[in-house]
Amino acid sequence: MNKKKKWWKEAVVYQIYPRSFNDSNGDGIGDLNGIKEKLDYLKDLGIDVIWLSPIYKSPNDDNGYDISDYYSIMEEFGTMDDFNKLLEQIHKKDMKLIMDLVINHTSDEHQWFKRSAKDKNNKYSDYYIWRDPVDGEPPNNWESRFSGSAWTYCESRDQYYLHLFSKKQPDLNWENQNVKNDIFKMIDWWLAKGIDGFRMDVINFIAKERGLPDSIRPDSPEKWSSLPKSHEILNKLRKEVIDNYNVMTVGETPFVTPKDGHKYVNNSRDELDMIFHFEHVDLNDFNDKNFIKFKDIQSKWYKVQEKGGWLSQYFANHDQPRPISKFFNDNQYREESAKLIAMMLLTLPGTPYIYQGEEIGMTNVDFNSIEEYNDIRTINKYYDLLNKNQNVDDFFNNIKQLSRDNARTPMQWSNNKYAGFSDTKPWLKINPNYNKINVENNLDDSNSVYHFYKKLIKYRKQNKGLIYGDYKDLLKLDKELYYFKKTFQEKEFYVILNFTDKIIDLEEKKVKFNYTQLELCNYNNHNEYNEKKLQPYEARLYKLKNEL
Repeated sequence: MNKKKKWWKEAVVYQIYPRSFNDSNGDGIGDLNGIKEKLDYLKDLGIDVIWLSPIYKSPNDDNGYDISDYYSIMEEFGTMDDFNKLLEQIHKKDMKLIMDLVINHTSDEHQWFKRSAKDKNNKYSDYYIWRDPVDGEPPNNWESRFSGSAWTYCESRDQYYLHLFSKKQPDLNWENQNVKNDIFKMIDWWLAKGIDGFRMDVINFIAKERGLPDSIRPDSPEKWSSLPKSHEILNKLRKEVIDNYNVMTVGETPFVTPKDGHKYVNNSRDELDMIFHFEHVDLNDFNDKNFIKFKDIQSKWYKVQEKGGWLSQYFANHDQPRPISKFFNDNQYREESAKLIAMMLLTLPGTPYIYQGEEIGMTNVDFNSIEEYNDIRTINKYYDLLNKNQNVDDFFNNIKQLSRDNARTPMQWSNNKYAGFSDTKPWLKINPNYNKINVENNLDDSNSVYHFYKKLIKYRKQNKGLIYGDYKDLLKLDKELYYFKKTFQEKEFYVILNFTDKIIDLEEKKVKFNYTQLELCNYNNHNEYNEKKLQPYEARLYKLKNEL
């Protein structure tokens, strides 16, 4: 197994969605100075690395993932001077900062695209993927990830351009050496500024199959996901730029399996340090079948780490609904469920990523109409169905649970008006439960979700066996319990999690904790009930007694 020590293996990462984190200037939108105001909060929690979702100049078609200038800061977030001061303060507090790197596509308002769209005979004409119409139609059957065709017609060139996402997010042409040179130069510029690495957006999409043939299905990814050219580009990026700095890289890689994932993160291939796969979050619930599958997914991906790679662990981010609402019980057992997630996140193999608000148990929000949504993917799909005269009721009920906007509602700092996020109406609806679920309340309660995260993070840092230990699932086929062991240099840790709202008799499951000491539990009154029974959504962490 890959036990070579690296700072990013031992780090706890916290993702900030800047628009929704903290508004310092009263315009209803979070900003860089707002982040700076909360650095002590993150430091006290135990965070080592802050990951910022995109803060570059952007027209915000997809909330910053459509970049119009890689070298400038979005005006509503602040200035480059604000960024420099934020970076300085993060480093002064002995934390690190990674940026979001979006290089599959740019905004259609980027100067490269404006020049490319002008005509077919300039330096930038081949910076994007252009094709002639076929019988007046798009050149192939590919569909956008945001609904509709992946091609948009441009009158000035009498051609279509490719966009796997919004039509305002044209895909870059990585077959063009000048694109590679300009992107690598930009990456080096940010690293030279002192940032500590990158999260790379849909990085496995950057190469497309030569000739751009039809897909098996319009929405299937086999012609543009994890092609050999993607690995070639990442290898060059690593050797020519990344390895000049002591930084971390994590790639977002939809559709990637463990077999593909191993290629990205194996330390002999020099591509990425970690990736985000989607197999576990693509499960819509934890019914009996999916729960077994979830545990199997963890075991399969652990083999990637055993063979010389490294994993990431996450359950929430800006693209996922709140896991406490999606997978668990966010009503009667909200705090217990939130703490169970914390226990998993910080003890499973790999580097843990906490998403803002996860550490206080934030939940999905109930949006009442399509007008309350901001997410372009949700809105496009809704109106696409509406235009086709299809029933949108089922879709609307579905997106209440699964829309990306569930994760993007403003951070709930206090029970003041607008949740302490801003002193004016925010850009997106605030969850009405902010009076109960907020940072202020969590800080005041020593048994809160926040303090459980803090204890777990501290414990993880003090016990390297939880980081570098060998992982083994001890109850693979059990439909109610997740029970696994971490072993490192004769140290043993045991984690047991009850994924049900029932009391579980451990003797019936033949689970015993002989010679162990209970270290952490998500029930505050643990000693008041039978050690041999697990309460609903209970999570326990044990350690061998002879290692105390």
